Amino acid sequence: MENQKVSPWKGNFNWGLIMGFSMIIFSTVLYFLDQIGNQKLGYISMIIMVVVLFLGIKAYRDTFLGGYITYGQVLGAGVIIGLYSAVISGLFTILLYKFIDPDLVNKLYAISENKMLEQGVSEGQIEVAMKLTKKFLNPYIMAAMGLFSSPFMAFIFSLILGIFMKNEGEKNPVETTEAAE
Repeated sequence: MENQKVSPWKGNFNWGLIMGFSMIIFSTVLYFLDQIGNQKLGYISMIIMVVVLFLGIKAYRDTFLGGYITYGQVLGAGVIIGLYSAVISGLFTILLYKFIDPDLVNKLYAISENKMLEQGVSEGQIEVAMKLTKKFLNPYIMAAMGLFSSPFMAFIFSLILGIFMKNEGEKNPVETTEAAE
């Protein structure tokens, strides 16, 4: 089958959906296990992101780019996948925290306060920090932050993946000869 020209937005759409729904499934599992505030388990989401990015960029390279991809294309594909994922995850965040379990915000608030108490932070500092935390523990703010953090993390991971995944192929001998003249 001959490779077809397709925009990076269309070529990476399915992998963005896969990443987004993978994050939703993982978040749902954490929710039902009552581990939604567990930062250590949250690192698993980064592993999921790296795996889906690798598979998605590889599929984009092999399916639409004839097996060749530049470092910049790797970064672009990764950010696009991360952006699609962020939109889907953001919608789920609003759904979960606003409609499914509105009390979950209070649970996260309490978790944050307990962590500061365990670290020995003074009462005054906790009070100031909790006022700020309360502003950010809003479903819409959380979803908006995800719209920036997910593509940013995808960019960082794609920087690393690009080192191993880029395949620019051989220089065209005609172009090399013309450049030398």
